Order: sequence, then C-alpha cells, then structure tokens
Amino acid sequence: MFSVHRLTPFHLAIQVRNLAEAREFYGVALGLPEGRSSDHWIDYNLLGHQLVVHLNPALGVDGKVQQIGNHVDGHGVPVPHFGVVLEMDQWEAFAQQVQSVVKEFVIEPYIRFKGEPGEQATMFFLDPSGNALEFKAFNDIEGSLFAK
Repeated sequence: MFSVHRLTPFHLAIQVRNLAEAREFYGVALGLPEGRSSDHWIDYNLLGHQLVVHLNPALGVDGKVQQIGNHVDGHGVPVPHFGVVLEMDQWEAFAQQVQSVVKEFVIEPYIRFKGEPGEQATMFFLDPSGNALEFKAFNDIEGSLFAK
C-alpha cells in the first residue's frame, strides 16, 4: 500500500483527434508549457504534472472522446474527466482566465456542496476532442479534499 508523505507529479495520457488543435488549446489558450513532442504526441506541464496528448486518427476530424454524465450536486458531471486541485486564489484567477478562452462550459465555475463537508469551487469544460477537464479548489485542502 502507498503511503503519501508528499505529493508527487502524476502522468496522464489522453487521446486527441488533431495535434495542431490540441497545441492551440493546451499550449496557447490554457498556456501550458510544452515539453517533448513528436508527430504523434505532445507533452505538457500541467502545473507540475505531465499531461501527454496522443493523436488518435480513429476519432476523425470532428470526433469526440466518449463520455457519460453522472449526477453530482444537481449537475451532469462528465466521466471520464481529469484536472488539478488548486489553491482557492489560483482557482479564482484561473476561472477568470479561462472564461475568455473557453467557448462553452459543461459546468460553469461555482461553489459545490456549499456549507457541507467537501465544499469546493469547481468548473468543467471540454477540449476540442471532447476530453473533460475539471479544476477545483478548497478553502482548506487538507481538511476538505477527502472529507465525508
């Protein structure tokens, strides 16, 4: 069993339908620093974590990654999804930044579970290939992230 003494970076590989489109979204719109790349994949630094987008030509020009919606706090949360837990001030600044580049939110920035254990700021949006991203924050990460 793992024992967590400090957080370490995660590595996540996702599929995209077009690398130039992914580069525009992740590199330009979201401002993620690009690392290594080839004609089949691109590495990004997602706040110290390694996000790799891999070309999947089978998605097609207008294809989207398959997902389902799961009911949470009155919203249809897209599954699968990924993202990062931020400090509240980082989340607030990021929410303002992405509102100018994200055309449509799956779930607009708001406070979920208000006044309950696990109260959190959250937002969901899709990349051009349909990968769902969630960015969230807690006022007290230590006490709230896994609160029941």
